[in-house]
Amino acid sequence: MTQLQATIEIFHNGAWRPAAVFTPSARHLALGYKGSASIDYDLDYAYESTAEEPLPNIALNYPVSFGSYDTPTWPAFMLDIIPTGAGRRVWLRRIGRADGPEADWMLLLQGTGNPPGNLRIAEAAMKPVNPHPGFDMDEIIEKKADFIEYAEERGAVVAGATDVQGDAPKYLLARDHEGRWHPDGSLPDAEVMDSWLVKFPRGKTERDRLVLRNEAPYLEVARWFGLKVGAALEYCDDSLFVPRFDRATVDGRFQRYGLETICSAAEVAEFGKQGDHLRFCKAVAASSSDANADLLEYVRRDILNAALRNTDNHGRNTALLKAHGQATLSPVYDFAPMFLDPDGIPRASRWPGVLEPNIGRPDWAKIDEALSGFCKAFALRDAFAADSEKVRRLPDVMRQFNVEDEVINGVARRCEEIADDLFEAGRR
Repeated sequence: MTQLQATIEIFHNGAWRPAAVFTPSARHLALGYKGSASIDYDLDYAYESTAEEPLPNIALNYPVSFGSYDTPTWPAFMLDIIPTGAGRRVWLRRIGRADGPEADWMLLLQGTGNPPGNLRIAEAAMKPVNPHPGFDMDEIIEKKADFIEYAEERGAVVAGATDVQGDAPKYLLARDHEGRWHPDGSLPDAEVMDSWLVKFPRGKTERDRLVLRNEAPYLEVARWFGLKVGAALEYCDDSLFVPRFDRATVDGRFQRYGLETICSAAEVAEFGKQGDHLRFCKAVAASSSDANADLLEYVRRDILNAALRNTDNHGRNTALLKAHGQATLSPVYDFAPMFLDPDGIPRASRWPGVLEPNIGRPDWAKIDEALSGFCKAFALRDAFAADSEKVRRLPDVMRQFNVEDEVINGVARRCEEIADDLFEAGRR
């Protein structure tokens, strides 16, 4: 008989604890995540949340409650933790299932034992294994068979490079205090020195490698632009090592922070849907602990995405980081010259209607008007005036950060266009 409940656990105060139960509709199980479902908080968890220091919600749109949340599809935050892309294919192979909506439930029960963020499905939690010596960096870069086999076994392969059809695997890894690398979740927390995401080129072409090589300098350009950026990325031999910001060791204690995509915050419970920036901004305004700052940050990120032609700007490439009782936009991630991708990735999230009359050329003044009622003291026009000159300088700044000439040549004209658009918006 198929199990029809999954226990949602949350990492809180240094330990995993049951927080809620997820129940998909038996009648709609074959529809996968598009079937109806319900969420019920654990009664002990809900009771403790009535105390002076309430326990955290499992998701932004699901406050702790004694009632039941009935949803027409799976809640959007569940799509943040279920395996997708390369990770989905690995898990389907492991459990011997063909792909399709009817596989979603078994993937949730088996492939969600250690996703990014601070949630997991208890039934999928990995059992402890005998200590493994780990791997050195060369074994990871060369993708030696032992490393791949062990990483797949421990569930460390995550989504491919895009929301819809990513083919290149990414690996969640942890490094121990001896500098050896392990699949994330296979080390006891006390032995973790730091946590990483490791990416490889999406395909085998030179353009695939070009995109990956330039992701680290692109992030440094974003830092110069004034966006919220985490630790620097490390590139080595077609491998990109990305420090994770949802994991940290604080005062000797390992922490897992909540991480919820903007799709989840906006309750977009499907994959591959074209993103709507206005809908996402409404979600930011409703969810952020600092809505003014985060809305400005969100718009400025799209300015840079448009100028530097990062077309893979879908709603799962932006997230809210939930830490220390606050929810704010996470540092920028997956920011790269995706216009060069051989698959021809179109701009994934856009401003609706007249706010983006031409794809990739938003009407910034109209965006300012559309967002003016979202929060207090919102003034984009000043930012447009300052950013106009910063965008115009981008090609020279990119050279300073060692972005390759082919990439710079591919965005130079767009930078001029966006700079002119911002200047005009600031004057209106």
